[in-house]
Formats: sequence, structure tokens, C-alpha cells
Amino acid sequence: MLALARSGTAEGLWLRAERQTGGKGRQGRAWASPEGNLYISTLVRVRPGEPSPATLALVAAVALDDTARVFGLEPLLKWPNDLLVDGAKLSGILLERADDAVVIGFGVNLAHHPDDLGRAATSFAAHGAAPDPSVFAETLAEAFARWLSRWRDGIAPVRDRWLARAHPKGTALTARLADGSAIDGLFDGLDPQGALILRLADGSARVIHAGDVFLL
Repeated sequence: MLALARSGTAEGLWLRAERQTGGKGRQGRAWASPEGNLYISTLVRVRPGEPSPATLALVAAVALDDTARVFGLEPLLKWPNDLLVDGAKLSGILLERADDAVVIGFGVNLAHHPDDLGRAATSFAAHGAAPDPSVFAETLAEAFARWLSRWRDGIAPVRDRWLARAHPKGTALTARLADGSAIDGLFDGLDPQGALILRLADGSARVIHAGDVFLL
């Protein structure tokens, strides 16, 4: 998809793999990709005057959340774009930039989930039947198109839906930053641009623009 984006492929293309031999997540981490799960990417062409491209992470999250609910699960969102069921990770979303395009990759545990991550993971199959990947993909594409259209008019509706589907304010979180440091605090919402707000022990607020966030 990155190569297609650089070659001028129009926005709206979706590319799905039955399985992957080199799947990756954030910071190049390996992403187990057996057949039966969803591995799919799309691209968005960023236009002048639109919200920050980084906030497409929230668009992807609310679109995937809508889709999960169509198929019977009711996840909670964790910043910026993880879906959790009973505290276990259901999916991953990765954004990568190529010139004026943002490639958004989704990995969703439909039929399988790993049990060797050092943190809990889950799948649709663990909570009932696993959706067919192609049907799930069609529903996701429709939801993403709806939310992308709203995002282009301003981030507020996306931010509001994200907050409505997130874990409650006051949830204890830790944010691991790129420099290796970690910050513990309580979830205190999102700033107007979608960045994470942590309320620290001294009562001050810390705005997190990038990092790995975990429930404590």
C-alpha cells in the first residue's frame, strides 16, 4: 500500500491479505498473522485545511468500533486506537505516511489471538463466532468512509464518539514515551486535537501526543 500510495493510487483503495508472513505493529513489532483474521489497509489523501493527519488514528478507531458492534462485541477504546474487550486487546491499527497519503492498516483478531504477548489479547472467536473476514472488511470500509467524511468537516464529531466509547475518566494509565520514560496518571479525556490528557498525582495535567499507553 505504501508503494501504491507513492505511485499515485487514488484514495479509497482497500488491500486485504488472507495471511501475512511479515506483519508488523507499532515500532516494527511482529504481528502474528494466521489465516482467519483480518489484515487490511487503506489510504487517505491528505488535503490542505483538514485536521491533523495524526487524528486519522481516531477515525480508524471509531470506524472499527462501529464495525465490531455490528458483529456483536462492545469494546472499549484505549488511546489512540486500541479496541479492548474485558481489558484484552482485540485489534491493532497502524498509520504510516507516504508523501500526501496516510496508509492505515488494520489487524483484527477474528478467529485467532496470540497468547504470548505478555499482555492479554482476545478475538471474536473467544466471545462466540468469528465473522467472515471479507464480510467484516466490507462493513469496516463503509464505516470508515462515513467517519472520514465527518472528520473532513472537523475533528469534533470523531473526538466526541471516541470519548463516548472509551474507558471512563479516572482510569489509571501509564504512557511509555519514545525516550524510554514512563508517565503514570489518570485518564482525563482528550484535548481539542485528540491528544491524550493524563491527570498526574500532583493534580497537574500532562498532554501526550505520542506513546504506548497501557491500563494499570
